[in-house]
Amino acid sequence: MGMSVTISAATAEDAEQIFRLQYLCFQSEAELYGNYRIGPLVQSLDSVKAELAADCVLVARLGDEVVGAVRGVTGEDGTARIGKLCVHPRMQGHGLGARLLRAVEEGLAGRGGTARFQLFTGHRSEGNLRLYRRAGYEQVGDRTGEDGVRLLVLEKDAGLSADAFTVSA
Repeated sequence: MGMSVTISAATAEDAEQIFRLQYLCFQSEAELYGNYRIGPLVQSLDSVKAELAADCVLVARLGDEVVGAVRGVTGEDGTARIGKLCVHPRMQGHGLGARLLRAVEEGLAGRGGTARFQLFTGHRSEGNLRLYRRAGYEQVGDRTGEDGVRLLVLEKDAGLSADAFTVSA
């Protein structure tokens, strides 16, 4: 077989696969919190399509199958918000989440104006926290999500990476 996983920009045709993957991947988070109303599980397909049109959305592919995804968008304040990082359960534990995180950081920095990266995860999500801390993120606060789950807010300075990946228009 020997196929390798590639990471690329998502296309409009990926919307349904991303939608299904997200639903599958966030089941374990919902179970951890006893809350099946978390954002990724109640997001509509139309909302996923809108994110594809407006945000930096990357997918990991194994052949034609989307096995990972992540989104990000940079606000006017220079904060690039990263979210909905997910990897198919059978592909977890092989560094794909870290690759997707690095790729979205590079993609957002390449758009220019990025001063810092920000993401959040549930306070009990130890695997996520380990990944984010290894990637250089530090907790800067917490908040309660619309679904009632306590979320930790993590950030890291974009540093020189924003200059290194700036692409002229």
